[in-house]
Amino acid sequence: QVQLVESGGGLVQAGGSLRLSCAASESIFSGNIMGWYRQAPGRQRELVAGITSSGYTTYTDSVKGRFTLSRDNAKNTVYLQMDNLKPEDTAVYYCAAAGYGSNRYNYWGQGTQVTVSS
Repeated sequence: QVQLVESGGGLVQAGGSLRLSCAASESIFSGNIMGWYRQAPGRQRELVAGITSSGYTTYTDSVKGRFTLSRDNAKNTVYLQMDNLKPEDTAVYYCAAAGYGSNRYNYWGQGTQVTVSS
């Protein structure tokens, strides 16, 4: 079954950490890219980080040095480790996947709320 199941969101104080997890079905985890988007109220959805099947990662400038995206192929899971969180990181975070044969994000999780208090 094609699905993305997210977990790990919550409330945290500025400077704290959270670890988001995204468990995917094997069929879409085997695709070229997995990633995380986020969307805050009144703002456009932005790609936070992405990882290829080879392990190459990209990050938006605002999270470089603070967030780390990794994958566990045995568990069909990607992780977003978020350190030194800031209030501006507050958003709904969505796991996304391309699926086999695509370099565009075609599958989406339901989202998990991350709230950073000051």
